[in-house]
Amino acid sequence: MTSARLIALSFGVSTAMTLFAYAASEGPLAHRADLSEADRARIAGVTASTGDFTKAEPFEVNQGGATTVERFDRDAFSQFSANLPFEGRSDFAVGNGVFRKLWTPAPSSTTASDGLGPLFNSRGCQNCHLKDGRGQPPRDGAAGAESFVLGLSVPAPEGEPEFPQTVSELVVPEPTYGSQLQDLAAAGHAAEGRVVVTYGERAVQLSGGETASLRVPRYEIAELGYGPLHPDTMISPRVAPQMIGLGLLEFVHEGDILALADPDDEDGDGISGRPNWNVDVSTGEPALGRFGSKAIQPTVRQQAAFAFVTDMGLGNPDVPEPHGDCTEAQTSCIDAPVGQDYDGHEVPEELLALVTFYSRHLAVPARRDVEDPEVLRGKELFYQTGCVGCHHPKYVTRDDDEVPVALRRQLIWPYTDMLLHDMGDGLADRRPQGAASGREWRTPPLWGIGLTQAVSGHTLFLHDGRARSLLEAVLWHGGEAEATRDSVAAMTPDNRAALIRFLESL
Repeated sequence: MTSARLIALSFGVSTAMTLFAYAASEGPLAHRADLSEADRARIAGVTASTGDFTKAEPFEVNQGGATTVERFDRDAFSQFSANLPFEGRSDFAVGNGVFRKLWTPAPSSTTASDGLGPLFNSRGCQNCHLKDGRGQPPRDGAAGAESFVLGLSVPAPEGEPEFPQTVSELVVPEPTYGSQLQDLAAAGHAAEGRVVVTYGERAVQLSGGETASLRVPRYEIAELGYGPLHPDTMISPRVAPQMIGLGLLEFVHEGDILALADPDDEDGDGISGRPNWNVDVSTGEPALGRFGSKAIQPTVRQQAAFAFVTDMGLGNPDVPEPHGDCTEAQTSCIDAPVGQDYDGHEVPEELLALVTFYSRHLAVPARRDVEDPEVLRGKELFYQTGCVGCHHPKYVTRDDDEVPVALRRQLIWPYTDMLLHDMGDGLADRRPQGAASGREWRTPPLWGIGLTQAVSGHTLFLHDGRARSLLEAVLWHGGEAEATRDSVAAMTPDNRAALIRFLESL
């Protein structure tokens, strides 16, 4: 079924027609009503693909536009946007405090911080997104890692479409354990289980006599606390993603993303990016998914609201579910006391707004070595091998009153199209989410990826952290990216090294 057809069935004809309208719009950036005709022509030129790899492009060093910061140590991902007005910096600091807050189960004497769980994965946002960076999976053979979660779901009943589903995860939850396995619990409650991961190794032959070895993960759930899982349970492992540049991605114009979609591969390049859609809970209207490994959440606020509920069991104004991901089969969880702040929610509006503000304004660090000849050669190879077919280099963010002033009209270089792509059997989790099949993943942004070691203390990549290096991450690509992967494997060792140097400069 085509993406537009699925949208029409799920959300109505008007949204599907919008997709067609973007594909058929005339003139450069004709969908950008936020820009004048002269500005549209100028921005179309600025964001056009380059063919000159002898030098860096203008402003390329500033990946986040005017929000970019020059910080490259362990705190590189925890800085506020460089152009954030002075009055916004206090909100950022307070939002950081909420992001770092450790919550407690109810009832508690600290009523401003109670309501955790009773089933949960972490006590605070920062515990998973340590230093606002990338999480990691459990160690081989060990159980549990706080920055790692396991999604759960079952197939939709036969003959029924995947929609409607839970808005939180766009899945049909596992009937006993919900849409995510919670491996921690408040006193007096049983945790849902423990995830144990073990790895095998698979050799990959490269040109020039080189070889690589890929870790092949196998996941098991031990110590189930509430009985057996549904026999058709599907799982999807995820590590916490880095937090930088989220606000900039939120305010990339929807039309700029949909213009890149090619669900039926009409141009014949083998790449068929598709949008995922959800409902914006603040408006009740269909909205383009941008965040999460399968592009299921449309806004930073909604991503935060559902993370509070699913990861920590904290109800809030947008998702007023104080028992979190508990199901009717978990009676002790449903009967447990809940926390309430002054507006009747465990996370009141003020705190949700502050976390949203903080998350939107985490700055992107500047590029390094943009004029280095090896980096420039690696960039050329990135383009030549077709990586930019999914990792779209640059955009100019919206210029309208709904966009926070610091994020408005910024030339940014995230290297993502925020669309879904078939990545092949090797990376498939076989767990659909909304329009995303079990083989499809959202193209992750690449900005900041070269600072993963400095910030997070490791170099583990992909949605589940299986890749131990950037080269391993590339070699896991399949499906639409199979030809690109094979091109990398066939490169001379010097060219492969140049490609990695380019990625490390981002």
